[in-house]
Amino acid sequence: MNGRDGKGPAVSDTPPPNVWAAPPAGAPRRPVPAQGWPPAQGGPPYAAGPPRPPTETAPPGSDYHEQARNGRQKAPQRLGEFLLVVVGNLAVPLVVVAFGALAWYVLGLDFAPEDGDRILADPLADEALALLSIATGIPVVLLAVRWCGSRPAGTAASVVGRLRWGWLARCAAVAFPLIVLQMGGLALWGYLSDGEESLAGDFPGWSGFALALVVLWALIPFQAAAEEFVFRGWLAQFFGGFLRSPWPGTVIASALFAAAHGFGEWSGFALLFYSAMWWGWLTVRTGGLEAVIAVHVANNMTAYAITAALGQLAESGNAADAPWQALVLELVAAPAYCLLIAKLATAHGVRRRSPATPAGSAEPDGRAEPAG
Repeated sequence: MNGRDGKGPAVSDTPPPNVWAAPPAGAPRRPVPAQGWPPAQGGPPYAAGPPRPPTETAPPGSDYHEQARNGRQKAPQRLGEFLLVVVGNLAVPLVVVAFGALAWYVLGLDFAPEDGDRILADPLADEALALLSIATGIPVVLLAVRWCGSRPAGTAASVVGRLRWGWLARCAAVAFPLIVLQMGGLALWGYLSDGEESLAGDFPGWSGFALALVVLWALIPFQAAAEEFVFRGWLAQFFGGFLRSPWPGTVIASALFAAAHGFGEWSGFALLFYSAMWWGWLTVRTGGLEAVIAVHVANNMTAYAITAALGQLAESGNAADAPWQALVLELVAAPAYCLLIAKLATAHGVRRRSPATPAGSAEPDGRAEPAG
């Protein structure tokens, strides 16, 4: 039908449909825009699926050193994670030491002579401050893994996304007697070689000895765990993010672990590197840090107890100064512990690869898969 003058476009007498009216009964519903209308230019007009989660885990069946393979590890993320861990483990301990020294100054207490390696005049307080500063490596690693690695922070601890406390306790039950036996053998060796001079010291009294044990033993688990999170944990997973074999990361982490203790005796450096290699293997073999944290804590607690009993906390020294006799004993003790723990892991069904369930979900502690 034409307009009134017979010209122009045809106009229908039927009214336009009401697009806002409810659809008839039984008619399919129109799709609803996901985020307003009109859609952004070039984007889909409707929802394209659930949003991507903030963190993702590695595929099921991934080894411990492969936990960073979650599809989010591009070059910028790897660089950011690397810088955060390195800078954080250099800067945060300095901040802790600075605040500790400031508090010491406000209290009006004495500082150590400038020609020494210590800051505080009190040896126990100085050791406690050093242990506390190293312990900050734990939050640094966990934040780097979460923020830059876009994966659950607990994947730095084990393949199930958390520390397996029951398995940690079993490992500690093996580690402490073995370390006491090893250090007792070293003391006996020194006594047979050098006589009573090897055990020379000044016992600080029971009150001083008890105070030293309470303070140091309260901090050592965090200090030892921090070193494991950095060297056996994050470094192994950083290289495992783009290398299939765990050995390049293990070798580099072991060398850096030995160097981080300083360069003293050649035997001390060799001991640290040799132990770290075995511990790196055990971490991958058991799917987590529990076994190496246990032996590291046992070693440091026993060593500090002996040092405190002899009144030698004021003397600088660590495993980098270990004599060749200690290296000889470690040649046997390290593989003995690691092979025994690996056998126990198989017997108890400790998981060595990531499960199908999300990391950190509830499941039996350290079980659900043969470790072999």
